[in-house]
Amino acid sequence: MTAPPQPPPDQPPARVTLAQATRVWARIGLLSFGGPAGQVALMHEELVERRKWIDEDRFLHALNYCMLLPGPEAQQLAVYIGWLMHRTAGGLIAGLLFILPGFLGILALSLLYAGFRELTVVAAIFFGLKAAVLAVVVEAVQRIGKRALKNRLLVGIAAAAFVAICFFDVAFPWVIFGAGAFGFFASKYWPAFFPAPQLAKSGGAQATVIDQMAAAGELAHTRPSTPRALRIAAVCLLLWALPILGLSAGFGPSSVFVQEGVFFSKAAVVTFGGAYAVLAYIAQRAVETYGWLQPGEMLDGLGLAETTPGPLILVVQFVGFLGAYRHPAGLATMLAGVLGAVTTVWVTFVPCFLWIFLGAPYIEALRGHRGLSAALSSITAAVVGVVLNLSLWFGLHVVFHVVDERHIGPLRLMAPAWRTLDVASALLTLGAMLAMFRFKLGLPRTLALSAAAGAAFKLIV
Repeated sequence: MTAPPQPPPDQPPARVTLAQATRVWARIGLLSFGGPAGQVALMHEELVERRKWIDEDRFLHALNYCMLLPGPEAQQLAVYIGWLMHRTAGGLIAGLLFILPGFLGILALSLLYAGFRELTVVAAIFFGLKAAVLAVVVEAVQRIGKRALKNRLLVGIAAAAFVAICFFDVAFPWVIFGAGAFGFFASKYWPAFFPAPQLAKSGGAQATVIDQMAAAGELAHTRPSTPRALRIAAVCLLLWALPILGLSAGFGPSSVFVQEGVFFSKAAVVTFGGAYAVLAYIAQRAVETYGWLQPGEMLDGLGLAETTPGPLILVVQFVGFLGAYRHPAGLATMLAGVLGAVTTVWVTFVPCFLWIFLGAPYIEALRGHRGLSAALSSITAAVVGVVLNLSLWFGLHVVFHVVDERHIGPLRLMAPAWRTLDVASALLTLGAMLAMFRFKLGLPRTLALSAAAGAAFKLIV
Protein backbone atom coordinates (compact mmCIF):
# COMPACT_ATOMS: atom_id res chain seq x y z
CA MET A 1 0.00 0.00 0.00
CA THR A 2 1.34 3.41 -0.96
CA ALA A 3 1.89 5.82 1.93
CA PRO A 4 -0.11 9.06 1.76
CA PRO A 5 1.87 12.02 0.42
CA GLN A 6 3.54 14.15 3.06
CA PRO A 7 3.60 17.96 2.98
CA PRO A 8 6.89 19.61 1.97
CA PRO A 9 9.24 20.16 4.94
CA ASP A 10 8.66 23.94 4.87
CA GLN A 11 4.88 23.59 4.84
CA PRO A 12 2.62 22.78 7.80
CA PRO A 13 0.09 19.95 7.61
CA ALA A 14 -3.35 21.11 6.57
CA ARG A 15 -4.92 19.97 9.86
CA VAL A 16 -3.78 18.49 13.17
CA THR A 17 -6.20 16.07 14.83
CA LEU A 18 -6.76 16.05 18.57
CA ALA A 19 -5.08 12.63 18.79
CA GLN A 20 -1.99 13.93 16.97
CA ALA A 21 -1.89 17.00 19.21
CA THR A 22 -2.22 14.81 22.32
CA ARG A 23 0.93 12.90 21.38
CA VAL A 24 2.84 16.14 20.90
CA TRP A 25 1.62 17.58 24.22
CA ALA A 26 2.65 14.34 25.96
CA ARG A 27 6.13 14.67 24.46
CA ILE A 28 6.41 18.30 25.59
CA GLY A 29 5.23 17.37 29.09
CA LEU A 30 7.88 14.67 29.42
CA LEU A 31 10.70 16.90 28.13
CA SER A 32 9.78 20.15 29.91
CA PHE A 33 12.83 20.47 32.15
CA GLY A 34 14.77 23.64 32.88
CA GLY A 35 12.16 25.98 34.31
CA PRO A 36 9.93 28.36 32.37
CA ALA A 37 12.67 29.62 30.03
CA GLY A 38 13.56 26.10 28.93
CA GLN A 39 9.90 25.06 28.67
CA VAL A 40 8.94 28.06 26.53
CA ALA A 41 12.00 27.42 24.33
CA LEU A 42 10.95 23.77 23.92
CA MET A 43 7.42 24.75 22.88
CA HIS A 44 8.78 27.36 20.49
CA GLU A 45 11.00 24.76 18.84
CA GLU A 46 8.25 22.13 18.64
CA LEU A 47 5.26 24.30 17.68
CA VAL A 48 6.71 27.32 15.83
CA GLU A 49 9.87 26.07 14.15
CA ARG A 50 9.39 22.33 13.69
CA ARG A 51 5.65 21.76 13.26
CA LYS A 52 4.52 25.27 12.21
CA TRP A 53 1.32 25.09 14.22
CA ILE A 54 1.54 28.77 15.20
CA ASP A 55 3.57 31.76 13.96
CA GLU A 56 6.18 33.66 15.94
CA ASP A 57 4.15 36.79 16.64
CA ARG A 58 1.01 34.95 17.71
CA PHE A 59 3.11 32.69 19.94
CA LEU A 60 4.69 35.73 21.63
CA HIS A 61 1.33 37.45 21.98
CA ALA A 62 -0.04 34.39 23.80
CA LEU A 63 3.11 34.22 25.93
CA ASN A 64 2.78 37.89 26.84
CA TYR A 65 -0.74 37.32 28.13
CA CYS A 66 0.35 34.27 30.11
CA MET A 67 3.16 36.27 31.71
CA LEU A 68 0.63 38.85 32.86
CA LEU A 69 -1.38 36.13 34.62
CA PRO A 70 -0.82 34.60 38.03
CA GLY A 71 0.50 31.08 37.70
CA PRO A 72 3.10 29.24 35.56
CA GLU A 73 3.32 30.97 32.19
CA ALA A 74 4.67 27.94 30.29
CA GLN A 75 1.80 25.68 31.37
CA GLN A 76 -0.74 28.39 30.59
CA LEU A 77 0.86 28.92 27.19
CA ALA A 78 0.32 25.22 26.47
CA VAL A 79 -3.33 25.57 27.51
CA TYR A 80 -3.70 28.66 25.32
CA ILE A 81 -2.30 27.02 22.16
CA GLY A 82 -4.19 23.78 22.83
CA TRP A 83 -7.39 25.83 23.19
CA LEU A 84 -6.69 27.77 19.98
CA MET A 85 -6.38 24.56 18.01
CA HIS A 86 -8.93 22.23 19.61
CA ARG A 87 -11.15 24.33 21.85
CA THR A 88 -11.68 23.41 25.52
CA ALA A 89 -10.72 19.73 25.08
CA GLY A 90 -7.42 20.73 23.48
CA GLY A 91 -6.64 23.19 26.27
CA LEU A 92 -7.41 20.63 28.98
CA ILE A 93 -5.27 17.95 27.36
CA ALA A 94 -2.33 20.29 26.77
CA GLY A 95 -2.43 21.70 30.30
CA LEU A 96 -2.90 18.39 32.11
CA LEU A 97 -0.18 16.59 30.16
CA PHE A 98 2.18 19.47 30.95
CA ILE A 99 1.60 18.90 34.68
CA LEU A 100 1.20 15.13 34.99
CA PRO A 101 4.83 13.90 34.64
CA GLY A 102 6.12 16.43 37.17
CA PHE A 103 3.27 15.75 39.58
CA LEU A 104 4.00 12.01 39.61
CA GLY A 105 7.76 12.59 39.92
CA ILE A 106 7.52 15.05 42.81
CA LEU A 107 4.96 12.87 44.59
CA ALA A 108 7.34 9.91 44.46
CA LEU A 109 10.28 12.06 45.61
CA SER A 110 8.19 13.60 48.42
CA LEU A 111 7.36 10.10 49.70
CA LEU A 112 11.06 9.25 49.60
CA TYR A 113 11.98 12.52 51.33
CA ALA A 114 9.47 12.06 54.15
CA GLY A 115 10.17 8.38 54.70
CA PHE A 116 13.94 8.16 54.26
CA ARG A 117 15.36 11.65 54.73
CA GLU A 118 16.93 10.62 58.03
CA LEU A 119 19.16 8.20 56.16
CA THR A 120 22.63 9.73 55.96
CA VAL A 121 23.01 9.34 52.21
CA VAL A 122 19.64 11.00 51.46
CA ALA A 123 20.38 13.91 53.80
CA ALA A 124 23.81 14.31 52.21
CA ILE A 125 22.36 14.49 48.70
CA PHE A 126 19.87 17.19 49.69
CA PHE A 127 22.67 19.12 51.40
CA GLY A 128 24.40 19.44 48.03
CA LEU A 129 21.21 20.18 46.12
CA LYS A 130 20.52 23.30 48.20
CA ALA A 131 23.72 24.92 46.96
CA ALA A 132 22.85 24.15 43.35
CA VAL A 133 19.32 25.53 43.72
CA LEU A 134 20.69 28.82 45.00
CA ALA A 135 22.93 29.02 41.93
CA VAL A 136 19.91 28.30 39.71
CA VAL A 137 17.92 31.15 41.29
CA VAL A 138 20.83 33.58 40.82
CA GLU A 139 21.11 32.44 37.20
CA ALA A 140 17.38 33.13 36.80
CA VAL A 141 17.97 36.74 37.88
CA GLN A 142 20.61 37.11 35.19
CA ARG A 143 18.53 35.37 32.50
CA ILE A 144 15.33 37.31 33.15
CA GLY A 145 17.29 40.54 33.54
CA LYS A 146 18.92 40.22 30.12
CA ARG A 147 15.53 39.72 28.50
CA ALA A 148 13.55 42.27 30.50
CA LEU A 149 15.77 45.26 31.28
CA LYS A 150 15.99 46.81 27.84
CA ASN A 151 16.24 50.46 28.92
CA ARG A 152 16.87 52.69 31.95
CA LEU A 153 13.20 52.98 32.84
CA LEU A 154 12.83 49.21 33.14
CA VAL A 155 16.02 48.99 35.21
CA GLY A 156 14.49 51.57 37.55
CA ILE A 157 11.30 49.51 37.86
CA ALA A 158 13.36 46.43 38.79
CA ALA A 159 15.33 48.38 41.39
CA ALA A 160 12.16 49.86 42.89
CA ALA A 161 10.57 46.42 43.12
CA PHE A 162 13.63 45.01 44.92
CA VAL A 163 13.74 47.87 47.43
CA ALA A 164 9.99 47.72 48.06
CA ILE A 165 9.81 43.99 48.74
CA CYS A 166 13.20 43.52 50.43
CA PHE A 167 13.51 46.58 52.66
CA PHE A 168 9.92 47.73 53.15
CA ASP A 169 8.13 44.36 53.08
CA VAL A 170 5.58 45.58 50.53
CA ALA A 171 3.17 42.75 49.72
CA PHE A 172 4.13 40.90 46.56
CA PRO A 173 0.79 41.42 44.74
CA TRP A 174 1.04 45.20 45.24
CA VAL A 175 4.51 45.25 43.69
CA ILE A 176 3.27 43.42 40.60
CA PHE A 177 0.04 45.43 40.34
CA GLY A 178 1.94 48.70 40.72
CA ALA A 179 4.45 47.73 38.03
CA GLY A 180 1.73 46.71 35.58
CA ALA A 181 -0.32 49.86 36.16
CA PHE A 182 2.78 52.03 35.81
CA GLY A 183 3.72 50.41 32.50
CA PHE A 184 0.20 50.70 31.12
CA PHE A 185 -0.02 54.45 31.77
CA ALA A 186 3.67 55.21 31.12
CA SER A 187 3.30 53.88 27.57
CA LYS A 188 1.07 56.90 26.85
CA TYR A 189 3.64 59.45 28.08
CA TRP A 190 6.94 57.74 27.20
CA PRO A 191 6.10 55.60 24.17
CA ALA A 192 9.76 55.31 23.18
CA PHE A 193 10.34 53.01 26.17
CA PHE A 194 7.43 50.75 25.17
CA PRO A 195 7.31 50.12 21.40
CA ALA A 196 4.01 48.76 20.10
CA PRO A 197 3.97 45.02 19.29
CA GLN A 198 3.51 43.96 15.69
CA LEU A 199 0.70 41.70 14.55
CA ALA A 200 1.42 38.51 12.68
CA LYS A 201 0.58 38.25 8.99
CA SER A 202 -1.58 35.27 8.19
CA GLY A 203 -2.05 33.47 4.92
CA GLY A 204 0.44 33.00 2.11
CA ALA A 205 2.82 30.17 1.35
CA GLN A 206 4.14 30.02 4.92
CA ALA A 207 0.73 30.02 6.63
CA THR A 208 0.71 28.00 9.84
CA VAL A 209 -1.88 25.46 10.91
CA ILE A 210 -3.71 28.09 12.98
CA ASP A 211 -3.55 30.57 10.09
CA GLN A 212 -5.20 27.99 7.83
CA MET A 213 -7.84 27.30 10.45
CA ALA A 214 -8.56 31.03 10.68
CA ALA A 215 -8.85 31.31 6.89
CA ALA A 216 -11.31 28.40 6.90
CA GLY A 217 -13.44 30.03 9.61
CA GLU A 218 -12.55 27.40 12.23
CA LEU A 219 -11.58 29.82 15.02
CA ALA A 220 -15.07 31.01 15.89
CA HIS A 221 -14.49 29.87 19.48
CA THR A 222 -11.83 32.58 19.87
CA ARG A 223 -14.41 35.38 19.57
CA PRO A 224 -15.46 36.96 22.89
CA SER A 225 -18.86 35.84 24.18
CA THR A 226 -20.38 37.00 27.47
CA PRO A 227 -22.68 33.96 27.97
CA ARG A 228 -19.77 31.63 27.32
CA ALA A 229 -17.54 33.59 29.74
CA LEU A 230 -20.19 33.35 32.47
CA ARG A 231 -20.53 29.58 31.98
CA ILE A 232 -16.77 29.08 32.15
CA ALA A 233 -16.44 31.22 35.26
CA ALA A 234 -19.25 29.35 37.03
CA VAL A 235 -17.89 25.88 36.21
CA CYS A 236 -14.26 26.68 37.07
CA LEU A 237 -15.10 28.47 40.31
CA LEU A 238 -17.28 25.52 41.33
CA LEU A 239 -14.47 23.06 40.57
CA TRP A 240 -12.06 25.29 42.49
CA ALA A 241 -14.21 25.52 45.62
CA LEU A 242 -15.80 22.06 45.88
CA PRO A 243 -12.72 20.16 47.17
CA ILE A 244 -12.15 22.74 49.91
CA LEU A 245 -15.80 22.55 50.97
CA GLY A 246 -15.65 18.74 50.97
CA LEU A 247 -12.45 18.68 53.04
CA SER A 248 -13.99 21.16 55.47
CA ALA A 249 -17.01 18.90 55.90
CA GLY A 250 -14.87 15.79 56.31
CA PHE A 251 -11.99 17.04 58.47
CA GLY A 252 -13.17 20.35 59.89
CA PRO A 253 -12.48 23.92 58.79
CA SER A 254 -9.29 24.15 60.87
CA SER A 255 -7.67 21.02 59.40
CA VAL A 256 -4.40 21.30 57.53
CA PHE A 257 -6.12 20.24 54.29
CA VAL A 258 -8.51 23.20 54.41
CA GLN A 259 -5.68 25.53 55.45
CA GLU A 260 -3.63 24.38 52.47
CA GLY A 261 -6.60 24.64 50.12
CA VAL A 262 -7.34 28.21 51.19
CA PHE A 263 -3.70 29.35 51.34
CA PHE A 264 -2.69 27.95 47.96
CA SER A 265 -5.91 29.25 46.41
CA LYS A 266 -4.80 32.71 47.54
CA ALA A 267 -1.28 32.04 46.26
CA ALA A 268 -2.71 31.00 42.89
CA VAL A 269 -4.17 34.47 42.52
CA VAL A 270 -0.92 36.32 43.31
CA THR A 271 1.76 34.13 41.68
CA PHE A 272 2.60 36.70 39.01
CA GLY A 273 5.99 36.34 37.35
CA GLY A 274 6.36 32.58 37.70
CA ALA A 275 7.59 30.29 40.44
CA TYR A 276 10.82 32.11 41.31
CA ALA A 277 8.98 35.37 41.95
CA VAL A 278 6.47 33.90 44.41
CA LEU A 279 8.64 31.38 46.26
CA ALA A 280 9.68 33.86 48.93
CA TYR A 281 6.01 34.68 49.60
CA ILE A 282 5.07 31.00 49.86
CA ALA A 283 8.18 30.02 51.83
CA GLN A 284 7.75 32.74 54.45
CA ARG A 285 4.09 31.86 55.04
CA ALA A 286 4.69 28.10 55.06
CA VAL A 287 7.62 28.43 57.45
CA GLU A 288 6.71 31.33 59.71
CA THR A 289 2.89 31.38 59.71
CA TYR A 290 1.87 27.74 59.41
CA GLY A 291 4.99 25.83 60.52
CA TRP A 292 4.62 23.29 57.72
CA LEU A 293 8.37 23.13 56.99
CA GLN A 294 11.75 24.69 57.76
CA PRO A 295 13.55 27.29 55.56
CA GLY A 296 16.09 24.77 54.31
CA GLU A 297 13.34 22.35 53.35
CA MET A 298 11.90 24.86 50.89
CA LEU A 299 15.20 24.67 49.04
CA ASP A 300 14.96 20.86 49.12
CA GLY A 301 11.55 21.12 47.50
CA LEU A 302 12.82 23.48 44.82
CA GLY A 303 15.63 21.03 44.16
CA LEU A 304 13.06 18.29 43.57
CA ALA A 305 11.08 20.54 41.24
CA GLU A 306 14.24 21.41 39.28
CA THR A 307 15.02 17.72 38.71
CA THR A 308 11.56 16.80 37.36
CA PRO A 309 9.70 17.95 34.24
CA GLY A 310 6.85 20.42 34.47
CA PRO A 311 6.35 23.89 35.95
CA LEU A 312 8.52 24.86 38.91
CA ILE A 313 5.44 25.98 40.82
CA LEU A 314 4.92 22.25 41.45
CA VAL A 315 7.23 22.89 44.41
CA VAL A 316 4.00 23.81 46.24
CA GLN A 317 3.06 20.13 45.99
CA PHE A 318 6.08 19.31 48.15
CA VAL A 319 5.01 21.97 50.67
CA GLY A 320 1.45 20.62 50.73
CA PHE A 321 2.74 17.07 51.20
CA LEU A 322 5.01 17.92 54.13
CA GLY A 323 2.43 20.15 55.81
CA ALA A 324 -0.19 17.42 55.78
CA TYR A 325 2.35 14.69 56.59
CA ARG A 326 3.21 16.54 59.82
CA HIS A 327 -0.42 17.41 60.67
CA PRO A 328 -2.28 14.32 59.44
CA ALA A 329 -5.70 15.10 61.00
CA GLY A 330 -6.22 11.48 62.04
CA LEU A 331 -5.04 9.87 58.80
CA ALA A 332 -1.94 7.77 58.28
CA THR A 333 0.92 10.21 57.76
CA MET A 334 1.79 9.14 54.20
CA LEU A 335 -1.88 9.11 53.16
CA ALA A 336 -2.32 12.57 54.66
CA GLY A 337 0.74 13.77 52.74
CA VAL A 338 -0.66 12.47 49.44
CA LEU A 339 -4.03 14.12 50.13
CA GLY A 340 -2.29 17.39 50.98
CA ALA A 341 -0.25 17.22 47.77
CA VAL A 342 -3.30 16.51 45.60
CA THR A 343 -5.29 19.30 47.26
CA THR A 344 -2.47 21.78 46.75
CA VAL A 345 -1.99 20.91 43.09
CA TRP A 346 -5.75 21.06 42.43
CA VAL A 347 -6.26 24.56 43.84
CA THR A 348 -3.03 25.77 42.22
CA PHE A 349 -3.85 24.70 38.67
CA VAL A 350 -7.64 24.93 38.33
CA PRO A 351 -7.28 28.75 38.24
CA CYS A 352 -4.72 28.42 35.42
CA PHE A 353 -7.38 26.90 33.17
CA LEU A 354 -9.87 29.54 34.29
CA TRP A 355 -7.60 32.44 33.30
CA ILE A 356 -7.04 31.01 29.82
CA PHE A 357 -10.54 29.80 28.98
CA LEU A 358 -12.07 33.01 30.33
CA GLY A 359 -9.60 35.62 29.09
CA ALA A 360 -8.00 34.24 25.93
CA PRO A 361 -10.85 35.26 23.57
CA TYR A 362 -10.57 38.85 24.75
CA ILE A 363 -6.78 38.77 24.48
CA GLU A 364 -7.06 37.48 20.91
CA ALA A 365 -9.15 40.56 20.21
CA LEU A 366 -6.45 42.79 21.76
CA ARG A 367 -3.52 41.62 19.67
CA GLY A 368 -1.17 44.54 19.08
CA HIS A 369 -2.39 46.65 22.01
CA ARG A 370 0.47 48.89 23.21
CA GLY A 371 -0.81 49.28 26.78
CA LEU A 372 -1.03 45.52 27.32
CA SER A 373 2.49 45.01 26.01
CA ALA A 374 3.81 47.85 28.20
CA ALA A 375 2.17 46.38 31.30
CA LEU A 376 3.87 43.06 30.52
CA SER A 377 7.27 44.70 30.10
CA SER A 378 6.95 46.51 33.43
CA ILE A 379 5.79 43.40 35.29
CA THR A 380 8.66 41.37 33.85
CA ALA A 381 11.11 44.08 34.95
CA ALA A 382 9.60 44.06 38.45
CA VAL A 383 9.98 40.27 38.54
CA VAL A 384 13.75 40.74 38.16
CA GLY A 385 13.78 42.71 41.41
CA VAL A 386 11.49 40.20 43.11
CA VAL A 387 13.65 37.22 42.10
CA LEU A 388 16.75 39.10 43.24
CA ASN A 389 15.09 39.40 46.66
CA LEU A 390 14.34 35.68 46.56
CA SER A 391 17.97 34.84 45.81
CA LEU A 392 19.08 37.00 48.73
CA TRP A 393 16.56 35.35 51.09
CA PHE A 394 17.54 31.83 50.01
CA GLY A 395 21.23 32.65 50.01
CA LEU A 396 21.22 33.85 53.61
CA HIS A 397 19.30 30.76 54.76
CA VAL A 398 21.63 28.40 52.90
CA VAL A 399 24.88 29.92 54.10
CA PHE A 400 23.79 30.82 57.67
CA HIS A 401 21.92 28.68 60.17
CA VAL A 402 20.33 31.72 61.88
CA VAL A 403 18.96 34.83 60.10
CA ASP A 404 17.17 37.46 62.17
CA GLU A 405 14.86 40.20 60.92
CA ARG A 406 15.22 43.69 62.38
CA HIS A 407 12.74 46.52 61.93
CA ILE A 408 13.70 50.21 62.10
CA GLY A 409 10.42 52.01 61.57
CA PRO A 410 9.08 50.87 58.19
CA LEU A 411 12.50 49.58 57.20
CA ARG A 412 13.14 45.81 57.43
CA LEU A 413 16.64 44.36 57.53
CA MET A 414 17.74 40.71 57.38
CA ALA A 415 20.66 40.20 59.75
CA PRO A 416 22.55 36.88 59.57
CA ALA A 417 24.26 35.61 62.71
CA TRP A 418 27.85 35.41 61.48
CA ARG A 419 28.82 32.84 64.10
CA THR A 420 26.40 30.43 62.38
CA LEU A 421 28.15 30.61 58.99
CA ASP A 422 28.18 27.20 57.31
CA VAL A 423 31.51 27.14 55.49
CA ALA A 424 30.74 23.90 53.65
CA SER A 425 27.47 25.28 52.27
CA ALA A 426 29.21 28.49 51.22
CA LEU A 427 31.92 26.54 49.36
CA LEU A 428 29.36 24.27 47.68
CA THR A 429 27.35 27.32 46.60
CA LEU A 430 30.45 28.95 45.17
CA GLY A 431 31.25 25.74 43.29
CA ALA A 432 27.73 25.52 41.89
CA MET A 433 27.88 29.13 40.70
CA LEU A 434 31.22 28.51 39.01
CA ALA A 435 29.71 25.47 37.28
CA MET A 436 26.71 27.49 36.06
CA PHE A 437 28.38 30.79 35.14
CA ARG A 438 32.03 30.05 34.41
CA PHE A 439 31.94 26.56 32.94
CA LYS A 440 28.36 26.68 31.56
CA LEU A 441 27.63 23.11 32.65
CA GLY A 442 23.87 23.61 32.59
CA LEU A 443 21.20 22.71 35.10
CA PRO A 444 21.21 18.86 35.05
CA ARG A 445 24.96 18.47 35.43
CA THR A 446 25.20 21.23 38.04
CA LEU A 447 22.49 19.55 40.11
CA ALA A 448 24.14 16.14 39.77
CA LEU A 449 27.63 17.40 40.66
CA SER A 450 26.37 19.43 43.62
CA ALA A 451 24.42 16.46 44.97
CA ALA A 452 27.50 14.24 44.59
CA ALA A 453 29.77 16.82 46.24
CA GLY A 454 27.35 17.31 49.14
CA ALA A 455 27.04 13.55 49.63
CA ALA A 456 30.81 13.10 49.56
CA PHE A 457 31.34 15.86 52.11
CA LYS A 458 28.70 14.61 54.54
CA LEU A 459 29.74 10.98 54.27
CA ILE A 460 33.44 11.72 54.70
CA VAL A 461 33.39 14.45 57.37
